[in-house]
Amino acid sequence: MSAIDPLDLIDPQSYGRKGYPWQAWARLRREAPLEHFEPEGFPAFWAVTKHADVVEISKQPEIFLNGPGMTIARNQDLEANAAPPIRTIINMDAPDHRQFRGIASAYFTPRAVAKLQPLVEKTARDLVDELGREGECDFIPQVASIHPLKIIARILGVPESDEPFILKLTNELFGSEDPEFQRGEDRQENMRTLFAEFWGYFTKVIESRRKQPRDDLASVIANARIDGQPMGDLETMGYCLITFTAGHETTRGSIGGGLDVLMDNPDQLDRWRRDPGITPHAIDEIVRYVTPVNHMMRTASRDYTLRGKKIREGDHLVLFYASANRDEEVFERPDALDLGRHPNRHLGFGIGEHFCLGANLARMTSGTLFRELTGRLESVERTGPSERTASNLVPGLKHLPIRYRIAPAA
Repeated sequence: MSAIDPLDLIDPQSYGRKGYPWQAWARLRREAPLEHFEPEGFPAFWAVTKHADVVEISKQPEIFLNGPGMTIARNQDLEANAAPPIRTIINMDAPDHRQFRGIASAYFTPRAVAKLQPLVEKTARDLVDELGREGECDFIPQVASIHPLKIIARILGVPESDEPFILKLTNELFGSEDPEFQRGEDRQENMRTLFAEFWGYFTKVIESRRKQPRDDLASVIANARIDGQPMGDLETMGYCLITFTAGHETTRGSIGGGLDVLMDNPDQLDRWRRDPGITPHAIDEIVRYVTPVNHMMRTASRDYTLRGKKIREGDHLVLFYASANRDEEVFERPDALDLGRHPNRHLGFGIGEHFCLGANLARMTSGTLFRELTGRLESVERTGPSERTASNLVPGLKHLPIRYRIAPAA
């Protein structure tokens, strides 16, 4: 097999310029589904591109660990230790992961999420109404970013007036290599400043909820206990950070990327308009097709053999969910958007112990907005090229300029 440039797979700048490396992944799945790379400027890693292999690794968390690092980053970033050691449930392993995950799990059950339906519906309708009867907009900052932001803010109990500040910090966190979201040329200093601002903001929220608890998720996090003791500051901050930023960013990716692909598949857009009952299947298909979270990394805790190849203790494995979601052995016509696809064994929310805690909320939030939008869109087209965030973790669209006509609400 002639060389595949590993930087096409993991360099954030490559995602910003060229998007997802679909052709490279397809070739790796055919010719080298488990391939070892030693890219310049990054740690060596195994590229895991097949659905079955991602599942096998994900279902053995005692062998393949999150703690040493959940994503692949530049060597200089790892050496600089730019961010404070905030602990989140994403980079925890057993037994901590299960204990800490349980703190907020009750807020994301299907029953708990169902109680939010009136709020989610009103937020979706208000956003679409604000677009007016017809006009032009940048769909990402004006709609796709705002809808999930407002929902997660209400769950946490964050004031509406703070939403622009949180959105700015979220963009800078996930777009840390994107020139549009950088504060200056020193990335390490940018990240230190960014985390300091997150820390300062959530410190005030946590202190407030400890003095006067409310009926919101921030109060649950602020007053959580592990083994009878108050949750540590690093874990408390990590919980606030990951709940707000990850919960918002990934759903934004589904919504923005979803409209983008629907414009390329007008038959599917019309299908959704005529049959809103397909929404549950349609959302899962959008998540499969778009795959907002591109990868996660695992580190082997011992030697392991996979596809006849020897993985050594300490080796990094990059699980490319986006590639697994186009696996020809699992999905019929994997490169086609089929809103009625069922069953749909996509890995867009992960699998195993680290399955996305907010999957139910993400499905309802994006599904409700798309139901409102597809039911009222009379026409929609791009007015310019879309632009993607320079990120290897969540390389979603940051700009999607459109022209539209929207029917009044029923």
